[in-house]
Amino acid sequence: MTITVAEGPRLLVPGMANLQPGVERYRVTGGAVTAVLLGAGDRLEVIDPEGRQPVEVAAFDRDGRSDPGLLEATAGDGAPGTGPATGTGPATGITSILAGDQPDARRVAHALADKGIDLAAATAVHLFAPDSPAGQTTWLTASTDVVCVVGVPGVLGRQMAPHEQDPPTDVIAFVHRTAPPARGLEVLPAPLADQNQDIRIDAATAQAYEVKAGEFIQVIDVEGRECSDFQCFDASRLDGGVEAALDATITRSLMGASYPMPGLYSKYYSLDFQPMVEIVHDTVGRHDTFNTACNAKYYEDMGYPGHVNCSDNFNRALAPYDIAPRRGWEAINFFYNTNLDDANQLYFEEPWSRPGDYVLLRALTDLVCVSSACPCDIDAANGWQPTDIHVRVYPATNTFKKATAFRMSTDAAPELTKETGFHARTSELTRNFTEYNGYWLANDYTNHGAVAEYWAVREKAGIIDLSPLRKYEVTGPDAELLLQTCVTRNIRKLAVGQVVYTAICYDTGGMIDDGTVFRLGPDNFRWIGGCDSSGLWLRQQAEERGLHAWVRDSTDQLHNVQVQGPLSREILSEVIWTRPDQASVEELGWFRLSVGRIGDEHGIPIVVSRTGYTGELGFEVFCHPADAPAVWDAIWAAGQPKGLAPLGLEALDMLRIEAGLIFAGYEFCDQTTPLEAGIGFTVPLKTKEDDFIGRDALVRGKEHPQRTLVGLELVGDEPAGNGDPVMVGRQQVGVVTSGTRSPILGTNIALCRMAVEHAEIGTAVEVGKMDGHQKRLPATVVRFPHYDPDKERVRA
Repeated sequence: MTITVAEGPRLLVPGMANLQPGVERYRVTGGAVTAVLLGAGDRLEVIDPEGRQPVEVAAFDRDGRSDPGLLEATAGDGAPGTGPATGTGPATGITSILAGDQPDARRVAHALADKGIDLAAATAVHLFAPDSPAGQTTWLTASTDVVCVVGVPGVLGRQMAPHEQDPPTDVIAFVHRTAPPARGLEVLPAPLADQNQDIRIDAATAQAYEVKAGEFIQVIDVEGRECSDFQCFDASRLDGGVEAALDATITRSLMGASYPMPGLYSKYYSLDFQPMVEIVHDTVGRHDTFNTACNAKYYEDMGYPGHVNCSDNFNRALAPYDIAPRRGWEAINFFYNTNLDDANQLYFEEPWSRPGDYVLLRALTDLVCVSSACPCDIDAANGWQPTDIHVRVYPATNTFKKATAFRMSTDAAPELTKETGFHARTSELTRNFTEYNGYWLANDYTNHGAVAEYWAVREKAGIIDLSPLRKYEVTGPDAELLLQTCVTRNIRKLAVGQVVYTAICYDTGGMIDDGTVFRLGPDNFRWIGGCDSSGLWLRQQAEERGLHAWVRDSTDQLHNVQVQGPLSREILSEVIWTRPDQASVEELGWFRLSVGRIGDEHGIPIVVSRTGYTGELGFEVFCHPADAPAVWDAIWAAGQPKGLAPLGLEALDMLRIEAGLIFAGYEFCDQTTPLEAGIGFTVPLKTKEDDFIGRDALVRGKEHPQRTLVGLELVGDEPAGNGDPVMVGRQQVGVVTSGTRSPILGTNIALCRMAVEHAEIGTAVEVGKMDGHQKRLPATVVRFPHYDPDKERVRA
């Protein structure tokens, strides 16, 4: 019988790789290399997502000789073709990268040397022209077995200066195998180092293993959407007959979280409060510590008596260690996606883990461990299809920095949390860091604290690392048209050297992001925003509208600090040199930029702008990450005698709330328009005659407003928090977006998205706590923003 499936929309799972068997995906970051083995007939597909990125592909035969002729340019179906190759030539980009000091490059260089490959005389196929469009693809087919090296050199052959706009960007490489591996979708991530144990845990089984103190345990979800229960015992106490196991309740209590994550609060503890393991890497960020490992009773109650389960598998695996069996094992359920709903019901959904996702733990004492590949196939716990788990153990001699995973978009490859160029200096002053947008940033500083850092900015000056802000270079003949179409401000009025704050919206008027546009030249712009979504949106619009413009990510090439406070101009004027054709620091106007150097005309290149996020006179200084420590040192040396203090995120939040400056996820999201987010001044509907995305919706919102952002002043010192309801009687009329105690005003303040009927200054309302009704904080609508509402200080 033939079953015909009706065509129509199908389930979308962009978080999963969805690669066919025999297809492997590699992300080659800008300024890096990747080496893969290709067999005869294997095809290499190389994609330049952002455009204008040169790529070198070198091939080496079994004897280690370089021969680009081993790779034939073909069409996607394997037929002969030319593709966007620009010819062959010396592999100078690859050799330059491999001669550098990047750990990954050194690892590739050593692996190639072990195979007897001589890089000195290497030649390569050169792909993509200097003006190649975004998304261009080329195919190469191996004529025999080869070692293939894909290199992504910088366009400039050196690090990008802050005023330049040619960053090295990532490319994507797919390998299409002629003989797919027998196990299908099981391409494991590259080992983090040389491992001393390599354990495959087949689906629906469990294995025990031993690790020594200081060793690292990597638990890998091979195909994605698979749970792995983990338990461990203190080996020395086990020898004495004491089963000192990891305890989830003690761990939650000590860490103050549902489960530990990389950072300060990263350890799992035993029942007697002894640390057992700590989380070093986590590329998923969703696990469970509330439930036991699956057990026979669960399946019996669901109507599946005799079903294999993790608890029984644990019992069998741990039997050689004389560990007493249990009907249900307490465990850390890695990748198990559980949560509590508003009705206090514990529920679960498919795991967030994708193929190759993992957690990396460090053993804090000698351990006996057990890990499972969960057998549940009766619900969504494993995505309805149990698969394998892989465990690697690495020697204690390795050093791995703590990191979570950041993804630019749902289907993007994970990137481990990075350190900014300024981290070498900020980490000397604090250990209290939090992950923000894929980087570690300081919360506050030792021997300072948020309140002292706040007062330094209000009275003297503070310096804060905000390198995670996303930077995109928007260039080309249609760059102005692209931005005029996509942002709310009138870009045609923006002069070279000028900066403008604006919003980017969907057609509904909902905000994608807020940020600034720097105009570096007639066809040269730099977008600086809070998230990657805005940069990806700009690139998408350029492609869909057929515009001759490039949008290229330069975040990793431009790191920045803000120097804010009444003395910021005085401090930076001693540090920054500018050419005669550029405004000096003393001359630089509000929302203007200058290209300059640190010290003198031979110093470190920087871009300085008179912008900030504190409501005070202030500047931002942009430089290449390699130069960041020296830039910090220069500013620090000039500023310390004047009272310059380091500034963390906690103090910054106090400053920006007082100044009425909005933050993504708090004051706005894609369901909020600029008019409702308190930045209606970024929507010049009368003076910007050109159409732009979201204009029609914003016109309607202007004519018929429903909500607006207001300031609140609360009675007492209990702060309002994001999401607190704002009430008049039993009616909710608004919601608190941010709140803080204002040191300089001596009041308890908040920002609130309010129904326009209750937004008049002087209106009395109440902020609901607990369930919104059992406790109320009296509040009054006041002038917004709370601090310096006429912007006299920031304009000074």
